[in-house]
Amino acid sequence: MQIRVCTGSEVVLAGRLDASTVGDVRTALHRALDAGSGQLLVDVSEVEVADATGLGVLVGAHRKAERLERSLVLRGVPPRLQRLLRATRLHRILRVADYALT
Repeated sequence: MQIRVCTGSEVVLAGRLDASTVGDVRTALHRALDAGSGQLLVDVSEVEVADATGLGVLVGAHRKAERLERSLVLRGVPPRLQRLLRATRLHRILRVADYALT
């Protein structure tokens, strides 16, 4: 997993978002949330694989963002991850940019 933090307003994730990488992803997302204000964009366009543990980290970061009066927005969600969000009904919880999930 490659993680690029661009200030407190954007994080770019690339590679696998699974049990083997969630610790680093959680740390990066929480640091970005603590460092900024307003919206945190999480670019997932280069995420190849995501599992339930990876989705859990995104939900946890979403909840932390709400506690900090911020919002977490996923950007560039690839089709495979779109289907996973729908199947788990997380499209109702996580905010997604670039397309509408209905």
